Amino acid sequence: MPEQQTHTRPTGLAIWLVVAGVVGWWAAFSLTIEKLHALANPDAIASCDFSVLVQCTANLGSWQGSIFGFPNPILGITGWVAPIVVGMAILARARFARWFWWCFWLGIAFAFGLVIWLIGQSIYAPNLHTLCPWCMVTWSVTIPTFYAVTLHLLRAGLVPASEGVRNAADRLMAWVPLAAIVSYALILLLAQLEMNAVVNIWQTLFG
Repeated sequence: MPEQQTHTRPTGLAIWLVVAGVVGWWAAFSLTIEKLHALANPDAIASCDFSVLVQCTANLGSWQGSIFGFPNPILGITGWVAPIVVGMAILARARFARWFWWCFWLGIAFAFGLVIWLIGQSIYAPNLHTLCPWCMVTWSVTIPTFYAVTLHLLRAGLVPASEGVRNAADRLMAWVPLAAIVSYALILLLAQLEMNAVVNIWQTLFG
């Protein structure tokens, strides 16, 4: 019989962590390859450069693309391993201590904060005004992962919270996909207002 979803062994969350980790890792790996190609051949056009608006080159070559002194995708290659390992461990019946979940959440919260900052830079920074395709893939999995892990900590009593808060967090778990879609729509709206993004993306995709 399939294993029942519980707060101590959240199989639904575990599956999402594995999927998100694989998708995020692949996006980071692809960006790293593009960065290596750019270093080897500065005049080359990246495979993810589709237009002036939708491209990777400007982001990878900017200071925002290496805010810690090395290319940001290296953070993704190392960081996205954690959700994969945690998700697989949960599926293998592992249980983690409270401190472990706190540390894991801090890592996810750091990634979420960095993504929000990079979104703002991509849309509003004068030297960018671009939407990087692989970056957007990273955004698309980081945002719901942060929501899901935060709600899990609340519903499982891993952070101090009343029973009402835990029950509310448990109910809200089912709304994480909708919350993610609303977040994507808000990002697209901001990009549209600042860069006329919708029209430019449509022209890029359909000519």
